[in-house]
Amino acid sequence: MAIQVGDKAPDFELKDNHGRTVKLSDFHGEKNVVLLFYPFAFTGVCTGELCELRDNLPKFADRDTQLLAVSNDSIHTLRVFAEQESLEYPLLSDFWPHGNVSRAYGVFDEDKGCAVRGTFIIDKEGVVRWTVVNGLPDARDLNDYVKALDTL
Repeated sequence: MAIQVGDKAPDFELKDNHGRTVKLSDFHGEKNVVLLFYPFAFTGVCTGELCELRDNLPKFADRDTQLLAVSNDSIHTLRVFAEQESLEYPLLSDFWPHGNVSRAYGVFDEDKGCAVRGTFIIDKEGVVRWTVVNGLPDARDLNDYVKALDTL
């Protein structure tokens, strides 16, 4: 079961595509967070979603929001993917222990060994204020994130 609206977002510590440690709690009191789980780098739907986010980063910055994208790929895979697609926001690796953060948020598909498409908008106090979970083949709508951020 995925984390629900009103729940305290589980804190985590993951490495980004540059090997830097990123903690959710680092943003408490500072920024809202859009935490986006996706199955795998270099796949069609994932690439489309992440590039759409890249092209619309000002919509997040204007709303005092940090975008964090999480997959179960290694940091090395994420580094190449980010460079190839010119992604300037953190891509976080939930590779090892494999899927621990995805499991904590209730979006890990045990049969496939990857996260499904889960998105969590977390306010500055660390509380989940909006969420959507889609199956592997179903892209999310960026406009839904923006509308949800506007309610914070």
